[in-house]
Amino acid sequence: MSTTLSINGKSYSVDLPDDVPLLWVLRDEIGLTGTKFGCGVAACGACTVHIDGEAVRSCQVALAQVWGDVTTIEGLGTPDKMAIIQQAWVDHQVAQCGYCQSGQIMQAADLLEKISAPTDAEIDDAMQANLCRCGTYPRIRAAIHAAAAKMQEG
Repeated sequence: MSTTLSINGKSYSVDLPDDVPLLWVLRDEIGLTGTKFGCGVAACGACTVHIDGEAVRSCQVALAQVWGDVTTIEGLGTPDKMAIIQQAWVDHQVAQCGYCQSGQIMQAADLLEKISAPTDAEIDDAMQANLCRCGTYPRIRAAIHAAAAKMQEG
């Protein structure tokens, strides 16, 4: 059965079983490999994307459960103009190995949509389920604060 999805503002038709995880649709069928497979049980956050603006773990959302427009890391900014949160990541040299970073950024973007000037505690709470084996948590927090300040400037 064919399913049509809106991903990063483009329409895609896929012919896959309803129970295929969105993560595999994005990576294997559509070719958007910025969203990473980490654990497969929604415990690490590497596969975080937005559905209708809400951060979700794409490894746990079946194709039939996708309820709205999907945004991946590729749709957050453009190669010519990164999203503010992406630029903050670069400015604060957050990434080390980089594997978890697309999920981290998508989770941070969701946080900043909900709370324009988050406290350290709010950042820690929102980001706690996104794991970084390199331990760049202080840089992540600093980048989120910087992005929040930049967004408030207009």
